[in-house]
Parts: sequence; C-alpha cells; structure tokens
Amino acid sequence: MPSVTHDDAPLLADLMPWSVAPPRLGRAWPTGPDAASLKARWDALVKAEGPDREALFGVTRARTLHSAVGQLPGRPSGTGRLARASGRCAEPVRVLHGPFDEQWLIPDHRLIDAARPELWRVADEEQLFAVEQTPAPDAPPLLIASVLPVVPPQPKSLPVARPGRIRPLYRRPGGREPNLAPGLLDLLAERLDHSPTPLDVLAWTVAVARPGPRGCAVPLTADPELWSHGTGLGHRMLWLMRRDGERPRLPGGRRPYVRAPLPSRPVELRYDRDEETLHLDEGRISPVPPAAWDFEVGGVRVLDQWFAGRTSVPEPGTLEAIRPATWPQAWTSELLEVITVLSLLAELRPQQAELTPGTPITATDLRKTGILPPSDTSRRPASVLDHHEEGPEGQFTLL
Repeated sequence: MPSVTHDDAPLLADLMPWSVAPPRLGRAWPTGPDAASLKARWDALVKAEGPDREALFGVTRARTLHSAVGQLPGRPSGTGRLARASGRCAEPVRVLHGPFDEQWLIPDHRLIDAARPELWRVADEEQLFAVEQTPAPDAPPLLIASVLPVVPPQPKSLPVARPGRIRPLYRRPGGREPNLAPGLLDLLAERLDHSPTPLDVLAWTVAVARPGPRGCAVPLTADPELWSHGTGLGHRMLWLMRRDGERPRLPGGRRPYVRAPLPSRPVELRYDRDEETLHLDEGRISPVPPAAWDFEVGGVRVLDQWFAGRTSVPEPGTLEAIRPATWPQAWTSELLEVITVLSLLAELRPQQAELTPGTPITATDLRKTGILPPSDTSRRPASVLDHHEEGPEGQFTLL
C-alpha cells in the first residue's frame, strides 16, 4: 500500500516552529551511565588544586575554571568560579546521551559549554522533546524523549549518532502553550470533527515523519479514521520511546534473558544471527531478534553505541577513568529493556508503511488558511517574566 506521503507535505520545522540546538557538553566526565561515579569525579575535581584541577576539568574556549555563569534553570548548583569551588556535587539528573541511551549528568552550568538554558526552563514531567536525526535508510527521522538530549564530545575513532534540532512539545512549563503552528489545532479539529490534543499531534508526527529534500516532512490528513489509526500507532511509539511508565515486555518465549552470566568487564559485543544471541565476551543474551540488532539511528547501530558508552577505555588519570570497577547489574537490566524497545519499535514499521494517504492537508492548504508560515514569535522561546534565576557569583536575575 502507498505510504502517507505527498509532494506538498508540511515540514516539521513549520508545524513545531520553536527549535533549539542540543546542549553541547564540551567534556565527557560530567556524564556517565551511573550517578555514583559522577559524584566521585566531582569530589576528585574539587580536591585537586591549581594546575591539577585545570587539567582534570578540561578547559575549552567556552569554559575555564574562571568562567562566570549562572545556575541552570531549576537546578540548585554553585555559581562561584570553579577555581575555588568546594562542597557537594549537584545531584545528577537523567539525560538522553544517545539514541535509546539514558545516562546521568551533573546539572552544573559551569561544566557545560553550551547548556541551552531555554530548554532547561521548560524541562519538566509534562515535557516531551522531539529530536531530529540524520537521515538514513530504514532509520527513524525523529525520536521522542522525556529527558533532555545532550551532545557529548565526539569519541576518537568511534562512530556515534548525533542529535539534530530539539523541538519541545510545550513552550512553557507545566504543559502550557504547545509548540505548534498557531491555528493548527483549530484547523485539525475542524477537518477531523474532534479536538486533537498536542500529544495527539506529536503521536501522528512520529508515526508518519519522513526525511525529505527540504527537511523532515509530516504529511497531514483530514481523514478521521486514518488519523485515529495513525495516532494510535504513534502513541504506542511514544510510549516505547519515552520509557517512563510501565516497562515494555515481549511475549513469553520471545523475551530476552541472560543465558550465560556477563563478565565483570566485557570488552567485545557481537551477534549470532542464526542463534539470535547477543554475546558480551563469554556472556550471552537471547533471544535477540535481528531487527533489534540491526536497528540504526543516524547510520549507527544503536546497540553498538550503547555498549561502547559503557565499555570504551578512558585515558588513565582522567576523571572519566573514575567508573564502576565491574559491570553493574543495573546495566544488564537496561540492556534487556533497550533490546525489548528496539524489537517492539521494529515490529511497528510495517504498520507505519501501510498508512494510506487519505485526504491530505497540504502545506498549500495551511498557507491559504494563514497557518503557514508560522509567526516569527512562535519560532522564539516564550518569555518568562516572573522567574528569578541565580546569576554568576550568586547575583539574581529576572527573566
């Protein structure tokens, strides 16, 4: 059956006008797959003095031990110069370190080259982030996350999928003011004869988004039955990508288990397609469907990047070298969940391909109604008029 495509499909960049580049860390040590190691790294940093602290920190043009920056919005951390910092580490928070790879970050503005405070201001339990991906065959052009995606430094000789623009679903905290082209929800309500929510629009978007020559395209439909089917499929995809509710499970007999204990420090990941078995050195996990092993984002195999993020060998004497001495059980549980999520998402691809065009709502239609192009204001972050944030050296600013 033909896919939901149309030469005049509106672009994601117009339907969700406000976008921000992902936070760029500039140094690897403030992130990691376990929070305890991050606190130990901070302790090692503040115990060092002078040139030793500077070498551990990792100076860049954007950040030195003397950089003056304010707090990350909503995150209690110091604002004094790092050269004289002491005391406890800011409590680590979950971030999206790579596709389907949630890790931890020390939320301290002094440690992050480009933190994008406008994203932190709207990051709460109601928020979802649509993350554009590098176009690649058979790979999703859009991922959804409940936690803030970040860009860690590029590791040497290790391919990684880099996130593109981030489009929050809401422009204000508390799920207020959807980041949608003004008038879009009203038009959809009129054409579909029911009132879709912002989350419905995001669900439809993730189900039908496709890369195009002008950017990520989102074919829209005025067919109520097709919309219902597409949003149902999209909500299933959102649930799998968010991973913040009931844990997804494959049916019995297809559920991955540890068949041979994982070693204390695995160094090699390989896959036996005939046996559907994932090998971590002598450790074995099965069954692992080929679709989970082959799942790529941005031209990079998801499981390869996930494994490398926990096993790549850091340079001795660096803060990154402070890490668990053995493979934690929690990482095994996370790996089993990632395999499950990738398997279930791969199973939905045929249903995505079977969505038929129905009655399209084209970009031309949206321009005729004045919805496109979106206003310049909708492309900028919403102003916050009553929120105090601590600036450098404890000074408060009113935004």
